Amino acid sequence: MTEPLLPDTPDTPANPPVPPQQWNADVLAADGGVVRVRPIMPTDAPALAAFHAGLSERTRYLRYFGPYPQISAKDMYRTTHVDHRDRVGLVALLGDAIIGVARYELLTRPGPRAAEVAFVVADEHQGRGLGSVLLEHLAGAAAENAVVAFVAEVLAENEAMITVFREAGYQLQRSRDGAEVHLEFAIDPTEALRTVRDSREAASEARSVGNLLAPGSVAVIGASPEHTRVGGAVLANLLAGGFSGPVFPVNPNRRSVRGVRAYATVREIPDEVDLAVVAVPPAAIGSVLDDCMAKGVKGLVVLTAGFGETGPAGLAAEHDLVAAARGHGMRVVGPSALGIANTDPAVGLNATLAPVLPGRGRIGFFCQSGPLGAAILGEAAARNLGLSTFVSAGNRADVSGNDLLQYWDTAADTEVILLYLESFGNPRKFSRLARRVARGKPIVAVSSGRLAAGADMDRTVVRDLFTQAGVVQVDSISELFDCAALLACQPLPRGPRVAVVGNSAALNWLAIDAANGEGLRVYRPATAVDRGPGARPTERGSASAGVAGPVDLGPEATPADYRESVLAALRSDEVDAVIVVVAPPVPVPMAGFADALRAAAAAAPDRDKPVLTTFVAESGIPELLAVRSTGGAPARGSIPSYPDPERAARALARVERYARWRDRPLSPVVRPPGIDTAAAAALVDGWLAESGGRWLTDEEAVRLLGCYGIEVVEFRAVRDAEQAVAAAAELGYPVAAKATGELWRRRPDLIGVRLDLWGPEAVRQAYTDLVAICGDPLLHVQKMATKGVGCVLRVTDDPSFGSVIEFGLSGLIIDLLGDRAYRALPLTEAEAAALIDAPRAAPLLSGGPAGPAVDKAALAELAQRISALFDDIPQLRELSCDPVLAAPSSAEIIYARVRIGPEPSRFDTGPRRLA
Repeated sequence: MTEPLLPDTPDTPANPPVPPQQWNADVLAADGGVVRVRPIMPTDAPALAAFHAGLSERTRYLRYFGPYPQISAKDMYRTTHVDHRDRVGLVALLGDAIIGVARYELLTRPGPRAAEVAFVVADEHQGRGLGSVLLEHLAGAAAENAVVAFVAEVLAENEAMITVFREAGYQLQRSRDGAEVHLEFAIDPTEALRTVRDSREAASEARSVGNLLAPGSVAVIGASPEHTRVGGAVLANLLAGGFSGPVFPVNPNRRSVRGVRAYATVREIPDEVDLAVVAVPPAAIGSVLDDCMAKGVKGLVVLTAGFGETGPAGLAAEHDLVAAARGHGMRVVGPSALGIANTDPAVGLNATLAPVLPGRGRIGFFCQSGPLGAAILGEAAARNLGLSTFVSAGNRADVSGNDLLQYWDTAADTEVILLYLESFGNPRKFSRLARRVARGKPIVAVSSGRLAAGADMDRTVVRDLFTQAGVVQVDSISELFDCAALLACQPLPRGPRVAVVGNSAALNWLAIDAANGEGLRVYRPATAVDRGPGARPTERGSASAGVAGPVDLGPEATPADYRESVLAALRSDEVDAVIVVVAPPVPVPMAGFADALRAAAAAAPDRDKPVLTTFVAESGIPELLAVRSTGGAPARGSIPSYPDPERAARALARVERYARWRDRPLSPVVRPPGIDTAAAAALVDGWLAESGGRWLTDEEAVRLLGCYGIEVVEFRAVRDAEQAVAAAAELGYPVAAKATGELWRRRPDLIGVRLDLWGPEAVRQAYTDLVAICGDPLLHVQKMATKGVGCVLRVTDDPSFGSVIEFGLSGLIIDLLGDRAYRALPLTEAEAAALIDAPRAAPLLSGGPAGPAVDKAALAELAQRISALFDDIPQLRELSCDPVLAAPSSAEIIYARVRIGPEPSRFDTGPRRLA
């Protein structure tokens, strides 16, 4: 056996322990390229030697404070043999080559654990943000090992490295000693640090998607001259779409395809290839991927099906495909994708299988299903709704809707975002991104039945999560485009007041009934005078404002009548939006009516009130109602039309609710006082070390919740009648006696509970009765809480969304009705208050004939404390506070259950990484 170069010591073991698998990560550089980060291993020595030899003299000088042309055997051994605790090393890889190294080594000084940190990046990869990525992941590893601070010694002239530390968001303590600078900083994840991390993540993910949507060149692998084949359809669309760069067909059996020079493999293409569109059978994917990796292709769009959707073997192949592509710096759209498109004339990319692609517009669209994506594109084109960019991600093995949200957030040519979601890869991240993006750009989403998993509760979770994040949720593709047409062409309404102007009494009142049913308020402007018989008798001819009736122009209405009445409504201070019904009783030329509507909208004082119409039952943006941009596409000011007034009212109501959400001031996540995170973490770690995942005992739950200021009404566990009497005396009368089994706690008839026990004999009798009923001598004697309204607060790990908090009133009827509200964690201050007001039965908490108002602020604070607990302690799986008695001046928990487990419940914390 070969002796190691250095002795086998605890910090340089000859056979290092297996590194933590969670430290392996695929990350995005600042330029959008993928880089793999993983712990260093002894087998990395040859690659590390090559990396060091490839560094420039200047880089080596700045890293090692002097010339260091060749890494010594001693340093090589010490660098590659680490214990992954006190000495940690990470490498950044592109393919098999090391392009960056980061290390920390524990300092032997008194006080909290601190480590010296250093990193170096290959010269050709400097400027890609890899230093900050390596530092971030090294800090994550250090935090797991209870290291609380980093120390770095840097040459004063090494401004680039000092900038990495400073711009990473750390609070630096800096001292100078001649030519060197001493830096020291805590690595705890402060809010500033999270903000910097999120900002870098957003920029790199947006750049990554931008690289895919604006490639300089495209290769079609599996290109065919036949329209009916996948490779033929996508090549035809690329060529017909006017792509601005070169297109390279790849087909080993043809010298040319559709008159374009073809190549046998990607490797043979003489120019660089930015994007490869793959349309070959699954069995050929392996060799194609090898060629793309060797060529240095930057991104893949895999149209090929037969992967994750086929079962475990296909899913494994899909994972291998993505892992190999990312390992060589590539991102993947698909497999089983319809493709991607960018209608920017400077790009002209149509790398899709869709037979119809809408024209240029300001709407970005993301979906998963390929066939559905084709239908969606056809529907958008039929409605004259233009798109800026489109991505159908298929199995969403890599590029996801979250990536597109990051891209569209900064894309100047995209004003409205449409999503058709079948699943979430990272729901916590989606919630975070949507809340930020929707502040500037509306997001309209269809959530399919697959996303809701077929359960009513899950559909409610989807609805509430979208509401919380400001997403406009719709139930169908038709409603998706109904909202998109309004958002893309008209301003947001300032309020819920709507005027209805039309020439059909029946359709006018249909619009009014639909508007009222959607929560809008119909106002008839003071200047309006009916010309037709459609107003109800008490309202006809009224000139008073606020009457809930239409402006009925009658079947003989002229374009001038429409212009006058619509303009009067837009000028009224009592109107926020106008629905116009244009339905002539006989066929007549419609150009004059369209001109009248556009003229009225253009003449409005501020042009800040939306106008939408039922224009002879057309759908989308009719040509007659379109206002053209310089490129000829429908622009802002175009008036959307709906097949019937109900659709118009429904779209307006959803957009008005979004506008109301956007106008609310931003609310912070507030941590209530009296929280001891360290004590709670120590308790959970100890329990997990003893027995793994389990339900905590009642006493353990009380201890854990107490660390976060969450108090359960005091109780004692007793096993005989005399213990019960003693417990009652200690707690103070009156008390309650309760059976402890779950079967008895939740019975609506309360057969397992005895309340308002005022003396020893009552306690003895209650103990005897309850033991006879439940057969268990273990009972709880609990201090009586203040009488109030029973409520429920729970947190569960939803299969789609991660940790979700639930609130509702307690009771059998409420349970049967499913009247619960849900929010994703963590909760902001405003979201906690909104959660308490969200259930349909919530008005009972505000007081009335049934009783006084309760302390809703105490309930909201309890929700915030629970949110903080789950945000801090990832090993929490479930919590149930049921019931919580809400009284006029308190909210007291009667019973709480908590389950812990090793599974991660947080999907969006820690260093940046691709899912």
